[in-house]
Formats: sequence, structure tokens, C-alpha cells
Amino acid sequence: MEHYDARETRDPAQRESELCARLPALIAHAQMHAPAYARLLAGVDAEAVSSREALARLPVTRKSELVELQRAARPFGGFAAVGWGRACLRVFASPGPLYEPEGARADYYRLARALFAAGFREGDLVHNTFSYHMTPAGSMMEGAAHALGCTVFPAGTGQTEQQLAAIADLQPNAYIGTPSFLRVLLDKAAEQGAALSFTKALVSGEAFPPSLRERFAAAGITARQAYATADIGLIAYETPAQQGLVLDEDVLLEIVRPGTGDPLPPGEVGEVVVTSFNPDYPLIRFGTGDLSAVLPGASPCGRSNLRIRGWLGRADQTTKVKGMFVHPGQIAEVAKRHPGLGRLRLVVDNPQQTDRMTLHCEFGGAVSAGFGEAVAASLRELTKLRGEVSFCAPGSLANDGKLIDDLRRYE
Repeated sequence: MEHYDARETRDPAQRESELCARLPALIAHAQMHAPAYARLLAGVDAEAVSSREALARLPVTRKSELVELQRAARPFGGFAAVGWGRACLRVFASPGPLYEPEGARADYYRLARALFAAGFREGDLVHNTFSYHMTPAGSMMEGAAHALGCTVFPAGTGQTEQQLAAIADLQPNAYIGTPSFLRVLLDKAAEQGAALSFTKALVSGEAFPPSLRERFAAAGITARQAYATADIGLIAYETPAQQGLVLDEDVLLEIVRPGTGDPLPPGEVGEVVVTSFNPDYPLIRFGTGDLSAVLPGASPCGRSNLRIRGWLGRADQTTKVKGMFVHPGQIAEVAKRHPGLGRLRLVVDNPQQTDRMTLHCEFGGAVSAGFGEAVAASLRELTKLRGEVSFCAPGSLANDGKLIDDLRRYE
């Protein structure tokens, strides 16, 4: 089975050792060249950050915080190590708005690895339907395709009729874009009694349900998916094994309890936190706000890196109860104060249109009245709101990363 490079099949222990060995230089570089990290990591001995355990003691910077951080220090909030000029070819805007630099290195976002796993090869003509304006997805994918030796038709978004005409004329064999737009093209082509020339596709940007995968396969299109962000670039990608998403070789991923920086054991659903070794934009413990979990074992495709389950929802479950914001970190703090507790879930509902909070707690022992009162007191102290506490058996709460479940209805 073909692989993009030898790094994909390294011994896992070698990979882990090499990733951790890269951390001290990354930390020192960020402290010296990115003003935000000079502040956030003040007093940190970069040489001592050479393990996951040491990394986990550093603060998490969440994507949800970047809007305000960038607003206070335009354009990049002090997180970039480059400014305008040859080192920064482009600057893009994502919703928020958030601004991201694109440096001068070939395949800057490292997506060629994902395209290769999806079957893209030199000589392919790629129909790229991601936007080329303001947002970076079009450029991200084009740079990766060029790195493989592909030719790119920069279709961008919309203009379905013109796109179908170009497909009929050029006969591209590969598609890049969202799965929903590929479905739109298929439907429109069917209306015209035509077929698309695509035989392979890399999709991203939204959920990729099995029903769409089957629809594409029936049309002769083998589609794989990639998980990437404008800030980090490639995080993980699908392989022909179709068993989870394999991590990119140049990121260090942690799954943490939502609202905290505390790493979770393999298999537990939590927030995806990524450290990127990008010298231009050295994001360290960057909280994506996405939920996922590490899969056990190795991929049958021969790639030996960790795998994740893919996108499982959003980690930012902050809600407002009786005019007060309640954050996942507050619920996680309850668990820290009472170590005997397992998973926790705060359920918010509104019987008779009155907000009510119930903290469901996994607990394996006998529950004394005093213990229940202590947990309720912690909840009240941390959230400034009163709530009921309900205990349940270990393993009875869903392993879905949710710490807050808002079930209120306003009908």
C-alpha cells in the first residue's frame, strides 16, 4: 500500500519521541517571536517542556478567545511570528472575524498528505470548489494539489451551471470541496442527463454522513475526508481503511476535558487541542472547540499514527441560566473538588417555563447526605446558581464529551 512518505509508518514510540523533542525549540521560538506567547509563557523554561506531561501544564488558548485577543492586537493577536512581507504571502479572514497568515513554504497547510491518501496523484486535474476569496480553504487545497503535481481548476463556490459546463469541457478527474456541494453538482448533472467526470474526491468543511459517501460511490466517486482548520492546517485525514482519521505527522494532539486543559485518557470524548510546529504561526495548546476521541490500535492501512473518531460536535457548551453564564469549566471544577466522582453532566430544563439545573454525577459508592450537600454547595459556589444533584452508576452517562446539556423548550 502506498504512503506519502516514510514518516507515516514510523514506530509510534519513535514518532512520540521526535514530536516531544521538537517542543523546546517551538516554545523558545514562540516566546521570542510571538508577543502573545512572550506574555502567556513568561517564566516557562522552554527546555523543560519536552514531554506531554510538561506540555499539559501550559495554558490552553481557545479559538473562541481569539476574536477578542485579535481585536485587542490586530491583526493576529500577537500569536504570529511573522509580519507583512516575503514571510507572509497572504492574510485571510474567517468568520469572527479571525485573521490568519499564510507563509511562503510550499504546501503551507500540509494538506498534500490528505490528498495523497485520497488517491490524488501527479497529472490529475483537480476541480477545487472551495472559496478563493477572503477565506483560506481554496488556497489551502490548491497549494497541496500543486505539491503533488496536480493541475487545479479554481472553481470556487456557486455558479453551478458554469461549473458543470467547465467540467464537461475539461473532464477533471478529481474534486475538492464540501460534500454537500458535490451532491449539488451530481443532482444538477442528473437533471441535465449528464455524468460528472470525477473518480476521486477530498471533502472537508462539514459532516460527511455515510448516506452521502454511498451516493458518491454509486456515481463512481471514491471520496475521503480531511479535518483541517484555517489556523492549524491539516489535523487528521481519512485513509482507504476508512477507520477513523489518522493524525498529521506535524501536529501534537491532546483530547482534554471541555472547559479545562486536563488531558483525557484514550477513548474518552473531549475537546481537540492541537500544538502546531508552524514557525510562522506557532499555536501551542490551541483549543479548536471541536469534540473527538482517540481510537485504539493502528490503522489497517499501515499508517502508525494515532487516529481520532472524527468530528463529534462542539466543545463550547456554555449556556445562560437565569441571566448567568454557566461554562463547562465550572462543571469540570466540581469533579476536581470531589475526586470520587466520575463523569458529570449538568442538565438544564425549564418545566413550567422555569429554568432548572440538575447535576448528574457518576459515583460508585454509597452516597451520604453530607456528600450530596457538598457537591450541591460546590455547584452553587462555582455557578452562583442553585441546582439539584442526582447520582448514577459509573458508566451510565454517555461518553460524548458533554458537560452541559440544555434541554429547555420555549413553545
